[in-house]
Amino acid sequence: MRQLWDKEEIAELFDLPFMDLVLRAAEVHRYHFPANEVQLSQLLSVKTGGCAENCGYCSQSAHFDTGLKASRLMAVDTVLAEAQKAKDSGAQRFCMGAAWRDLKDRDVPALAAMIGGVKAMGLETCATLGMLRPDQAVALKDAGLDYYNHNLDTSPEYYDQVVTTRTYQERLDTLQAVSDAGMKTCCGGIMGMGESRADRVSFLHQLAELPVPPDSIPINNLVAIAGTPLGDKVGREGGISGIEFVRTIAAARIVCPRSMVRLSAGRSEMSEELQALCFLAGANSIFVGDTLLTTPNPQPGTDAHMMRELGLRPMTM
Repeated sequence: MRQLWDKEEIAELFDLPFMDLVLRAAEVHRYHFPANEVQLSQLLSVKTGGCAENCGYCSQSAHFDTGLKASRLMAVDTVLAEAQKAKDSGAQRFCMGAAWRDLKDRDVPALAAMIGGVKAMGLETCATLGMLRPDQAVALKDAGLDYYNHNLDTSPEYYDQVVTTRTYQERLDTLQAVSDAGMKTCCGGIMGMGESRADRVSFLHQLAELPVPPDSIPINNLVAIAGTPLGDKVGREGGISGIEFVRTIAAARIVCPRSMVRLSAGRSEMSEELQALCFLAGANSIFVGDTLLTTPNPQPGTDAHMMRELGLRPMTM
């Protein structure tokens, strides 16, 4: 039976002694998932830059001068070739991301061909394509899409400090359309954007309150990109501590025990030791490949070394 959480209960998790919180999260993780297994995902930007949204962390926003050159939607064959490379390198899940506000009907056939081709390779499929209408969600489901990513980013209370071109409710509406179409939802957020612990509590409460809890929760640590408002802010003031980040991973695991908790952006700036704490606290997926959309990611050899050191193995699919 699903446990319902209120904000006070989630705040109490964050207030636990660190070792107690991590131990509890580890026990929840091992009850629901095999120990020491990590799913390996790869994320490709199939359409880069020029986005009309003003998300304050994003290098791809047309509102900010980050030096990133905009490009058109990639050709289907090019995307499938990249997916094959990812599979050959050990990826089990292939994600496709496009930098735009919402999906246009004219792009659905090409994206459906990409999804179908990736699915035919035996890879789990995921896409993040902005806001969707219900009929578009059905079309992507019919093409073979397993997961649709649409992050809440942060708490409702802090949201207007992050983005003003899309409302929180619009994000929730897209998640509902995805769920109604029968797809799995991938929904998480970004830590270290200047939010408070109360915001992190509220963010997790929002996830726990969704009609259907996310099947997948990416937890990102902000990559401070020069030229973006939040990147510049964090560059001046600093982001979240490693211990607080692990607390967030652990709380996410406890609040959403059956979800995949994905240790996502920001790993290139994390030590192996910090990542090990994240895995102990319940993270069970990472993104591999040297680039995560437009931000750096650990090199494949670095991840292979870490997994050997920690005794981790790719998840059995």
